[in-house]
Amino acid sequence: MTSTKSDPAGVVDAADPADGERNPGASPSGVLGNRPPVAETFHGRDPDTVATSAICMQSPTKCQARTRLYRHGVLEREGFPVAEISDYLADETVTIWLDLRDPDRDDLAVLSDEFGLHPLAVEDAVHEHQRPKLDRYRSHLFLNAYGARLDTATGELATSELAAFVTPRALITVRKDDGLDIGAVVDRWDASSDLAKFGVGYLLHGLLDYVVDGHFESVQSLDDAVEVLEDQLFAAVPQNLTVQRRSFELRKSLVLLRRIVIPMREVVNAVMRHDLHVVSDELMPYYHDVYDHVLRAAEWTDSLRDLVTSILETNLTIQGNRMNVITKKVTSWAAIIAVPTFITGFYGMNVPYPGFSRQVGLATAVAIMIVSGAVLYAVFKRRDWL
Repeated sequence: MTSTKSDPAGVVDAADPADGERNPGASPSGVLGNRPPVAETFHGRDPDTVATSAICMQSPTKCQARTRLYRHGVLEREGFPVAEISDYLADETVTIWLDLRDPDRDDLAVLSDEFGLHPLAVEDAVHEHQRPKLDRYRSHLFLNAYGARLDTATGELATSELAAFVTPRALITVRKDDGLDIGAVVDRWDASSDLAKFGVGYLLHGLLDYVVDGHFESVQSLDDAVEVLEDQLFAAVPQNLTVQRRSFELRKSLVLLRRIVIPMREVVNAVMRHDLHVVSDELMPYYHDVYDHVLRAAEWTDSLRDLVTSILETNLTIQGNRMNVITKKVTSWAAIIAVPTFITGFYGMNVPYPGFSRQVGLATAVAIMIVSGAVLYAVFKRRDWL
């Protein structure tokens, strides 16, 4: 089987056909970056008990495991011991799903020989902050992706890393935290059980569909947040600090979301390659639908990033305009006040002038101050300086 390796953009490139490992001359796996702490994102469901029927009571791994077995496209067993998986792998009519929740290297080593998992893929599955990618090995594919959910209150994006080993008759999912609702993935499989006859491609489609829909929902939530931000931008009462802080929060979330959405285009596109023999012709329309969602999410993310940048620039422009208005008003009132000050200074000189030391002089000075102030006020008001 031809061996390929994802480049830093997530593209699968051909390597030496005789080499079962990734190209050693290629750049090492990149790091996604620091992620915000992932809280429980099961929307109220307990990660210890979700998809209860699939939880294994007997497993050689220390981490929690879930299993499912399909035979001829029909769900036959759930929650059976992990040690029994090897008994079914030789049967070409069987498709197996194994889920491991936060395993360590020893947990994956238990299964490495049984499934023929490559050591480099196992290493990527153990270490966090891998970039979204699809790596191809002799006996299996290794996929890394991220679930996402936006906290609408704070504007922060929570991400959940997921690794998956795709073999001819088994899908092994490795969840590195509790952020991804594996129960929702199981629900999707059950909702489209008529596709189970297509084996691993059916399981992988449900997984990718759930992940990509999470990206799409996050982008939609960000779009709603940006609309609220636009309303605050032109509010009657200035909210400069709120708009500025919220803009930076949303921009930060958009940058992070873009870094996990953009590579998914190449990941999904690579999965659909015919030479991988994962997606059958019957499943291809379903994968094209997932790919369409990936493209829409990626394009939407780019447009929102530009929109948030425009909001930041517009906010600065509005602040500048408000400052100019304030400056004009202050300058106009200063000019109005300066005239009476000049007049009182003139009449305060200790020299004889018309009406000096008489009441008529005071009346004249007051009249000049009132008339000049009224004239300046009228002129400034007409020119919209007040």
